[in-house]
Parts: sequence; C-alpha cells; structure tokens
Amino acid sequence: MARTNTRFIEAYNDCLSLCEAAGIGSAVPSENAMADRLNVSRTIVRSILTRLIEQSIVTGTGRSKIISRLPTRADRLDGPPQLLTIEELESKFLDWVLRMDVPPGTVLNVAQLAKDFSVATHTLQEFFSALSRFGIVTRRPRGGWKLNGFTPDYAVELSDFRTVLELNSVRHLVTLPQDHPIWVKLDKLEADHHELLGRIDKDYHDFSVLDEAFHATINSVVTNRFVKEFQNIISLVFHYHFQWNKSDERSRNEAAIHEHLAYLEGVRSRDITRAEDAARAHLMTSKQTLLNSLKANKHSE
Repeated sequence: MARTNTRFIEAYNDCLSLCEAAGIGSAVPSENAMADRLNVSRTIVRSILTRLIEQSIVTGTGRSKIISRLPTRADRLDGPPQLLTIEELESKFLDWVLRMDVPPGTVLNVAQLAKDFSVATHTLQEFFSALSRFGIVTRRPRGGWKLNGFTPDYAVELSDFRTVLELNSVRHLVTLPQDHPIWVKLDKLEADHHELLGRIDKDYHDFSVLDEAFHATINSVVTNRFVKEFQNIISLVFHYHFQWNKSDERSRNEAAIHEHLAYLEGVRSRDITRAEDAARAHLMTSKQTLLNSLKANKHSE
C-alpha cells in the first residue's frame, strides 16, 4: 500500500475518533485546523471530508459542516497488514511446519503462505532461498518450493553439527578471564534455572525459552559470522521441537534443568575435559529429545 493511502487511513480513523468525542451537531473545524490536529496535508483533509460526507457522518457545505451521526466500528478503515520481520517469519514458519504436522514433500504455496504469515511474497521467496542452504526446503525444477521436512536423518546431522559448534564455544569459554561479562550472564542463568525448579510442577513448559537462552549465551562467546548463521537455524529447530513434543514434558524438562546446572559447573571449573563431558551429555539428551519428537510424528516414520 502506498504511503499516502496508509497515511489517509490513519488520519481518517483519527478523525472518526474526533467526531465521536465532539458529538452530533458539533461544527466541523476548518481544513487548516483539521490538518494541524491530524498532522496531515489539506489535500488529505479534503479527501477525509469527502468520505465523511459520503458516509453521512458529516453534512453541510463550505464552512457550515456539522457532525450528523456518530461513527460506528464499521466506519473505520482497515490499515495495511503489519508485516513480519525475518526473525518473526522464521519462528512462524517453523511453528507452522511443526504444529500443523506438515509432511516432507509438501509443495509450498508461496502466495497463500505470504497471506497467512502477513509478509510480502518476495520476502518469503528470499526466506525460502536462505532456508534452502540448510536443506529444510528445496527449489522445484519448474519453480516454487518444496518442504524437505525434519526427518530422523536430518535430526542426526543437525544434532551432530550442533555438537561440533557448541563444543568449540565451550573450549573458548573456559579460557575467558574472570572479569569477562559472560560469567555474570551465566550466574543469572543459573539463578533462573533454580527459580524455575522451584515452580517446575506448574511452569515446566517455560523451559523451552530458558533452554534457548542458555545455549544462545554459551555460543555468544564465538563471534564467527558463519557459526552465528548456523546457530540461528539450530536454535530455532530445537526450540520449536521442544515446544512441540509434549510427551513426559515435565520430567524431561526438570532433568534438562539439572543437566544445564551440571553443564554450568563444568564450564566454571575451567577444566576443559570436565566442561566438554558435561556439554556432550546434555547435547546427547537434546539429540534424543529431537529424535523422539520426530517419532511421534507419523510423517517421519
């Protein structure tokens, strides 16, 4: 939608609010006064007045216009859709794939998905092009896109690569000086884990967000741009599978919290072997969780 149309819609709806506040029988301000109040040009004001007269909200001519009826909700104009950012699109797409049980091999209807996700078609095309680097989608020979899905083989490969990247982060982390900001962040994470343990019976579902924050913090010590790109997709996939797989969720999340705490102890020991062992143990559990969630999906059997 053009900027002028967007501004007209915003100003028109604001003017309806002014009419509601003024009441029936009140005089309509001059064009200059309306332009100042609505912060728009007189050209837009004239368009607003024309529509108000067409809708019988305002009657009269020249400077003798009055409010003849109060606006209703139906009089308000719909604004342009609020388009998603790339980050929001990533989350929404994976959430759609997992929660809607979309099977591998599904042809992706770009026009329909763009509408469903409130995103421009070209943005969705660019997004799929980026995802294709990770093998989640592929371009069809005659155009369009196909979902490869999250198969057990994909889960194993992704988990193994995640382990390589995160162990690299751990090896870097244990060498950092005590005054490095990462240690304060890890202290806060530890406190958050203990706090969640205290309310685990009721709020065990909160763990997926905490898990995402935990691994993002561990990996934040590596600034390699290529690692960051892969960490983003890894984080998204694991985060959404955690939300999707509800089997034994409470006990599974409580056990994962204890693994995180052991992981933190290993890192704080500055003993590389101990830190790597704790990291591997937790990453192996996460890998199994991902595989179990796929087993629950009939399309990946």
